[in-house]
Amino acid sequence: MPESAADWKAALREKGYRLTPQRELILGAVDELGHATPDEVLAHVRQQVSTVNASTVYRTLEVLEELGLIRHAHLSDRAPTYHSARGHEHFHLVCRGCREVISVDAATAAPFVEVLGARHGFTPDIGHLTVFGRCRNCSPPEEP
Repeated sequence: MPESAADWKAALREKGYRLTPQRELILGAVDELGHATPDEVLAHVRQQVSTVNASTVYRTLEVLEELGLIRHAHLSDRAPTYHSARGHEHFHLVCRGCREVISVDAATAAPFVEVLGARHGFTPDIGHLTVFGRCRNCSPPEEP
């Protein structure tokens, strides 16, 4: 997984792309924002370069995901949310009450992944997994 701008440039060049200023800004925005929709990435990039248009951001996000530099997940019923592919693989818990997003290490799902493989011959893409529910603060108190 690319860790530096030099690694990003190499990954892009291998696929016939260059690390243009717009791509670098968009990649940087995804890194800085953590989890962001295309519109949030666009707003962040426009703070630095007002001339970037929405179609450039959308196309660039697709290219960067194809190259494995970023990933997306569906953390709501709206647009996909992008995050950097650098660092640990994780899945998401989303609270339906307060909308908090919790990143959970992929190893936590190992027993589940094992069962899917053994019973169904299926290997899930854990990084794309989102589990909706209620966080500790939004869950109703348990009955005594």
